[in-house]
Amino acid sequence: MRSVVLGRTGLRVSRLCFGTGTNGWNGSSDQTRIGHDALVGLLRSAYRLGVSFWDSADGYGSHSHIADALEGLDRASVVISSKTYARTREAAEAAVPRFLRELRTDYVDILLMHYMTRPDWTASLSPVIDVLKGAKDQGLVRAIGASCHSVGALEAAAEADWVDVVMARVNYDGVHMEAPHAEVIPVLERMHEAGKGVIGMKVLGQGQLAHDVRRAIRYALGLRCLDAITIGMTSQAQLTENVKLCNEFG
Repeated sequence: MRSVVLGRTGLRVSRLCFGTGTNGWNGSSDQTRIGHDALVGLLRSAYRLGVSFWDSADGYGSHSHIADALEGLDRASVVISSKTYARTREAAEAAVPRFLRELRTDYVDILLMHYMTRPDWTASLSPVIDVLKGAKDQGLVRAIGASCHSVGALEAAAEADWVDVVMARVNYDGVHMEAPHAEVIPVLERMHEAGKGVIGMKVLGQGQLAHDVRRAIRYALGLRCLDAITIGMTSQAQLTENVKLCNEFG
């Protein structure tokens, strides 16, 4: 599978990222609910097919699955992304070492602030941002940023020079997107041009566009402002189809 350098991070990622958070909340997701061993096996199968970019979050409950899937692999060959719901300095300071323990790794490649919606989040959550910056300075995290769920939050991320990576909802039909394409895409283009890594999520509209996966992946990978796309998968058939399409359009 084709890989690209994610913005200015220096991280080389596969164009397809294995998402582990479909309908993820309160420590579980569609991926974790298929069973621990099944998800570990699917992640390892993805790795063999060239999908070396794996996304997690505290709320998904998938850190242990990723840790087990990493066993025996060259750690440097897999890019691991996770997200924190921390909204205070204390919560963020506790989250970083816990994530490292749960993932059984010395560093997390990408750590994002999860579910940013407020246009003033880069100011109101500055204590959390300071913790992430400190973790990056210490080498515990290689890149930082946010997953954004409003146009205002995306605009704030675009203006913040410390943001390395952004996850944004985008798909051909506008399903579960923050706003129409005409409002969202220009912001993503501005981020990309500024050197931020941009990852598309909800490419299948949280499953609502699964009837035409081909069109969904072709559209997303055709956007020059996206470095990679994350898709949650729960079966070998889904994985095989998505890899095939990403190889075709990526």
